[in-house]
Amino acid sequence: VGKTYAMLEAAQKARREGRDVVIGYVETHGRREPEILTEGLEVIARQPTVHRGVTLTEMDLDALLARRPQLVLVDELAHTNVPGARHPKRYQDVLELLESGIDVYTTLNVQHVESRTDVVREVTGTRVLETVPDTILGEAEIELVDLSPEDLLRRLAEGKVYVQERAAVASRNFFREGNLIALREMALRLAAEKVGQDVRDYMRTRHI
Repeated sequence: VGKTYAMLEAAQKARREGRDVVIGYVETHGRREPEILTEGLEVIARQPTVHRGVTLTEMDLDALLARRPQLVLVDELAHTNVPGARHPKRYQDVLELLESGIDVYTTLNVQHVESRTDVVREVTGTRVLETVPDTILGEAEIELVDLSPEDLLRRLAEGKVYVQERAAVASRNFFREGNLIALREMALRLAAEKVGQDVRDYMRTRHI
């Protein structure tokens, strides 16, 4: 629904405000609009790894820790790293960045939240294997990036989500309108629960 675009817009705003921002990993899927928004942002080169005869690239965690920016952009939080990486999951890379004092902007689809996977399977018929634990969300500030199913399907058809070939397959499978309506409701509920918890924490700390 435009999460990467929204993340890059926020990063450009942070850069204009004087923050030291770098790209650790951003996936544009060949789309022109988000690629334009990467201009002016330092990119930390990805680390190549050979797996089963194929060269894959992953975020270079050590290079980021050595560079020590104020803010790192890390797309696709639920991603599974290539075998042999220091951490099996990208969210664990993010946790190490946070523990070192580096802020992170990242993106996540609601179907990858661990507590929602059973409902996602019931609704869509698809078992989501890449997940992040709900505790990650508890520590995060969340910005909901939302679109109606109609707008999302139009973006898909225009090649603004995936390149055309992949978009056609997606619209026939996971990206059916009924699935999108259910996923949108799940995302809205998840965001509302997070805001509700933040309010309760605020009231508790002030003895309200």
